[in-house]
Amino acid sequence: MSGLFSRTLVGVVGLPLVLGAAWLGGWWLFALVTAAAMIAAHEFVTMARPLRPLTPAVYVGAVLALLGAEKGGVVWLLGGFLSCFVVAFMLTAVATTRAPATAAVGSSVLGAAWIGIGLGHLILLRELNDKARLLAFTVLLTVFAADTFAYFGGRLIGRHRMAPTLSPGKTWEGFAVGSIAGVFVSFVALYKDRHDFLNIWEAVVLGFVVVLAAAAGDLFESMLKRDMQVKDTGRLLGGHGGVLDRIDALLFASAAAFYLVRGFGYH
Repeated sequence: MSGLFSRTLVGVVGLPLVLGAAWLGGWWLFALVTAAAMIAAHEFVTMARPLRPLTPAVYVGAVLALLGAEKGGVVWLLGGFLSCFVVAFMLTAVATTRAPATAAVGSSVLGAAWIGIGLGHLILLRELNDKARLLAFTVLLTVFAADTFAYFGGRLIGRHRMAPTLSPGKTWEGFAVGSIAGVFVSFVALYKDRHDFLNIWEAVVLGFVVVLAAAAGDLFESMLKRDMQVKDTGRLLGGHGGVLDRIDALLFASAAAFYLVRGFGYH
């Protein structure tokens, strides 16, 4: 199966599934996000094996962060995530092996925070206010559009590498095309509700922030993969790689969108 065909297939199947869960919200979205988090946590632990992360701590921290986000908001999300420290400490204290505690605990906390807090903000975003469904859709579609158009833009007209060391395949031309597409999607999605929700300039700013955060999330994962000397975090999604390869942009974009909208005064 070619990379392009598998990417297209995953998009055709996966996007309606994610949007459907976002539309329903509540425990439907929680179930999908938790399943994605469990797979992503497994991929992270496998990728970071040289650092010997404490697998139960990563799973517990990520899942309890999501549960906290669903049941109690930001404070409980943070509380759920902090359980990772407790579990990591207990496991390190009773371990019979002599893996460096700094690397083991540090990588465990990184995995739980990256996945649990990142996806937890998607849940928080969906439950933010009476326009939460529209907001979640906007962020998801903006990330999808930016990623898709950046990929095809880079393949068609990409000449100048954006981050040659971290991700040789990304180009400034692709980033520009993806950014334009992402901002346009945000503008169009929120235009109808401009008089009682985000106005035009706020919608455009949201698009820019989501696009920039998504690009940062993508490059952050590329940096980790470079350190661990792996190409993809998995092969579950064919040309997309693993689940973590697919959601890396969303992990940063959801949090950025949530705090931006809160900063605009919407609760």
